[in-house]
Amino acid sequence: MRLSARVDYALRAVAELASVTGDAGPGRSRPVTADQIARAQEIPPKFLESILLQLRRGGIVQAQRGPEGGYWLARPAGEISLAEVIRVIDGPLAHVRGHRPEDLGYHGAAQALQKVWIALRASEREILELVTVADVAGGTLPGRVVELAADPRAWT
Repeated sequence: MRLSARVDYALRAVAELASVTGDAGPGRSRPVTADQIARAQEIPPKFLESILLQLRRGGIVQAQRGPEGGYWLARPAGEISLAEVIRVIDGPLAHVRGHRPEDLGYHGAAQALQKVWIALRASEREILELVTVADVAGGTLPGRVVELAADPRAWT
């Protein structure tokens, strides 16, 4: 799986928002400025601004302008999966040459590749929809994720 810098920064930004605002839900805490997020997560500020705009359009964060302005999660962090953030930023979880795996047409000896790509997407989806922003911000990942990450072979 290859994640873009844009997705990495988006996930870090929403985790930072969750850690600052907790799981209190929308509008229940002070907004966090883009500068605060950028400093805390070492994200280039201009790049972060465009990511936050995309997250706002995708319904992940909300924003308020002005001296008391900033960003906050649009829903409680426990209701936002990593998969949702990734889809807002980069689109579908798994695609091959810009196509969904079920739309590909392989022939002959390569025919089984379509099932491999579909299984890969299902595996990614299983983990990324299971893990929420609250899990990441709180450092308490679901047991299945901890189990998979504990396998030394996963690290190489």
